[in-house]
Amino acid sequence: MAVYIIGAGPGDPKLLTLRAAELIARCPLVLYTGSLVPRETVALASSDATVRDSAGMTLDEIIELISEFHARGQDVARVHTGDPSIFGSTAEQMRRLKALGIPYEIVPGVSSFVAAAAALGKELTLPELSQTVILSRAEGRTPMPELEKLDALAAHRATLCLFLSINLLKRVVRELTPSYGADCPIAVVHKASCPDQQIVMGTLGDIVERVQEAKITSQSMLIVGEVLTAEDFADSRLYDPTFTHRFRRGDKSAQPGVRKGEGLPQ
Repeated sequence: MAVYIIGAGPGDPKLLTLRAAELIARCPLVLYTGSLVPRETVALASSDATVRDSAGMTLDEIIELISEFHARGQDVARVHTGDPSIFGSTAEQMRRLKALGIPYEIVPGVSSFVAAAAALGKELTLPELSQTVILSRAEGRTPMPELEKLDALAAHRATLCLFLSINLLKRVVRELTPSYGADCPIAVVHKASCPDQQIVMGTLGDIVERVQEAKITSQSMLIVGEVLTAEDFADSRLYDPTFTHRFRRGDKSAQPGVRKGEGLPQ
C-alpha cells in the first residue's frame, strides 16, 4: 500500500493526467489541498472514499490521517496543485513518510508556469534569444538563498517564471528592472486554465498599475522576458532543409531558412 503524491495541474480538471485520474478514482482516502485544488478535481473519487480538504490541517494532522489509512492497508491519494516537485510543500511530507516507513510515489502534473505559457500562446525558449527558463519566487516570509535572490537571477536576462509572488510585485519590479530594463515585457496570468482566468500584459515599468486596476491579488504566475513580445527571432534549425540530424539528412543545395538579422534568401 502506498501514498500517491499527485499533481492535479493548474486548475482545469481536464488537465489531470490519466494516471492521476485513475488513482483519485480508486484510493480509499483522497486528501487534497482545497485552497488551490478545485472540488471538481476530486469529484472522481469513489462514493465510499473519504475525501478530506487539508487546507486547515497542520503537517502533523496530515501525516496522522495518512498513517491511519496506511495502517489499514489502504492507498492514499494526496492531491496537490500543479506539479508536486515545484513549490509543492511536499518534501516535508515525504520526509515524514520515509521516517515512518510508508512508501510513496510522485505522480507528475501540469505546472502553472506551462499552463500560463499556454494561455499566453507563447514559447518560453526562442532560438538565439532565450534558451533558459528560471523558475523561482520573490523573497517574502520565506527567505531566499543568497545566490538566488531576484537581482542575482536577473543578471542572466533569461525567461523568468515567478511563483507565489503576486503580492510582492513592487519588489519584483524593483529588483528586476536594473537588469531587464523598465521596458521589458511581463505577463501576469491569474488562475491559468480556469474559467475565471485573467491575463494582464505590460512592462516592468507599468505592470504594478495594470495589476492594481485588474484587482488581482492571488494565484498568479508572473512571466518576465523578451520572449513574450519578440517577433525577430531565428527559426529553429530542426526543420531547416540544410540541417542534418538523426532523422533527416540536410540538403546543402537547398535555400537556408531566414536567420535573425538577415533578409530573405536571394
